[in-house]
Amino acid sequence: MSRRIYVGNLNFEVGDSALREVFSRIGAVRSAEVIKDRWTGVSRGFGFVEMTTEEAAESALAQLSGVEIMGRPARLAIAKPRPAESDRAARTDG
Repeated sequence: MSRRIYVGNLNFEVGDSALREVFSRIGAVRSAEVIKDRWTGVSRGFGFVEMTTEEAAESALAQLSGVEIMGRPARLAIAKPRPAESDRAARTDG
């Protein structure tokens, strides 16, 4: 089963491919995405990496937490599940 990792404190110059490259040294990466502002397209300084196995995700957490990526120490955590669509709609309707 795959596992998503939150990656925070990213340098604003880090892109999807650079993030994928760093994590692929640890294990197989299913996806890597730096989150960007929807209007400006500028990085928001965090992203998500999905490793193909839980073991690879645990290894990445152990080996890459605090490691500098383009000059900034990465903050890693297991990503929290996204709220269901109905939960998001309920919060914005209130």
